Amino acid sequence: MLYLSTEDVTMKLKTRLIIAFLTVILIPVLLTYLMVCGLSRYQINSIEKTYEITGTTVKSFANSMQVLSRLTEKPYHELYEMAKEDSEQLEDATCLEKFNKKLEKKKAYLLVRKGTTIIYMGTDIDNVNHVIPQLPSYGESGNTSENGVYLGGEAQALVKQVDFLYGDGEQGSAFIVTDVSNMIPEVQEFIVDLVMGILMVLVLTALLLIFWIYRAVMQPLGKMQCAAQNIKEGNLDFELRPAADDELGRLCRDLEEMRKRLKDNAEEKVKYDKESKELISNISHDLKTPVTAIKGYAEGIMDGVADTPEKMDKYIRTIYNKANEMDLLINELTLYSKIDTNRIPYNFNTLSVNEYFNDCAEDLSLEMESKNVEFGYFNYVASGVQVIADAEQIKRVIHNIVNNSLKYMDKSKGKINLRVKDVGDFIQVEVEDNGKGIAAKDLPNIFDRFYRTDASRNSSKGGSGIGLSIVKKIIEEHGGKIWATSREETGTTMYFVLRKYQEVPIHE
Repeated sequence: MLYLSTEDVTMKLKTRLIIAFLTVILIPVLLTYLMVCGLSRYQINSIEKTYEITGTTVKSFANSMQVLSRLTEKPYHELYEMAKEDSEQLEDATCLEKFNKKLEKKKAYLLVRKGTTIIYMGTDIDNVNHVIPQLPSYGESGNTSENGVYLGGEAQALVKQVDFLYGDGEQGSAFIVTDVSNMIPEVQEFIVDLVMGILMVLVLTALLLIFWIYRAVMQPLGKMQCAAQNIKEGNLDFELRPAADDELGRLCRDLEEMRKRLKDNAEEKVKYDKESKELISNISHDLKTPVTAIKGYAEGIMDGVADTPEKMDKYIRTIYNKANEMDLLINELTLYSKIDTNRIPYNFNTLSVNEYFNDCAEDLSLEMESKNVEFGYFNYVASGVQVIADAEQIKRVIHNIVNNSLKYMDKSKGKINLRVKDVGDFIQVEVEDNGKGIAAKDLPNIFDRFYRTDASRNSSKGGSGIGLSIVKKIIEEHGGKIWATSREETGTTMYFVLRKYQEVPIHE
């Protein structure tokens, strides 16, 4: 048998979705935080090494203006010392050009003003057109010179100012100008890396969650799809094993229950078809014998063989008896159909045990006498005991059991005993015969439909093969049970019990 297991599902789908929701939120946030810390530390070290600064923090790194201000801290102090010690150097083009080269590495440039005239520009005129008009006047920056002054508008520059006096006493100012419209490459690289990292985290998280959900959902769904395909193709010989008590596990159990029911129905249908065919075969075979006899005796009458009143009477009685056999077979067939569809017509009444079984015994006594079979009746039940039963169906039970005994009677002097006993809450009925008996291996199956202890069929041991199965069905419908004991070559005893009728007192 094929086994389809869903053991990989270990938690409820609802729980998985909640975990997935929290994962989508928490993991990207956590990984982004760790990434920001790592990239910030890396870029800070890179900036400090490249621009020869120290003490840069994540907080200052997040403030691009502060970072740009710190880039020019060392050049500012050098410029300040130069102006203080030898202001004449600020008129030396070679010296200014050399200093400006240092500033270019810091993403800045130098402007020098004497009086109101710009005497040196460390960049193209186009870059300073908007800066020069906004440059602070001599002494205007004050204590903010080291930190720089921000020039807004179209200038977008950070300006650090060093004021000094030339040798001729004229006022001069040197400006370190940093363009803040564009971030330094390391900051841009940090932002790009951060964005790419966040995207990678989101993609990776999504892929992991998809894989996790796929394993949790698609694998059991795939097994259920395989099971559904097998059912569609009529292959019911497999088992779907749900291992988890979750939504998909319950769905697996429902699908497995459906498969079992379909398989049971299919097996029942095969069994029913087989039994129906066997029944038709049995009935056809058993009807053939009385029909042949009826035809034979009828032809004898027509041909004048029955030429005496005695022969005529014998032929007519034989035809009558064979017709009765046919009627019995047809009645069994009709009853079988009603049993199969649970439509046996029951008419339950309260019956006196003694009166009812005394009548049955009287009828059986006459029937057994006509068949040269000894009959004994023993009633051990006190008067007044009652049962609730269908009189006609219980009589059918007794007659079916007796007829079955007669069918397999192999003694020259047959004997059948009917006993009725009181066994507490039940009435026990026993039908004993001295027939050929039943083998121990066959005894558990004698109440099954069409079961025969003798596989061979002949006219003396015919029948539809459903007599005892009808008996069992009727007794079970009465709330009782039936069983048998037997010894080969000695005889068989059939037992069945019916519950007593007991009045329930009403307490007012």
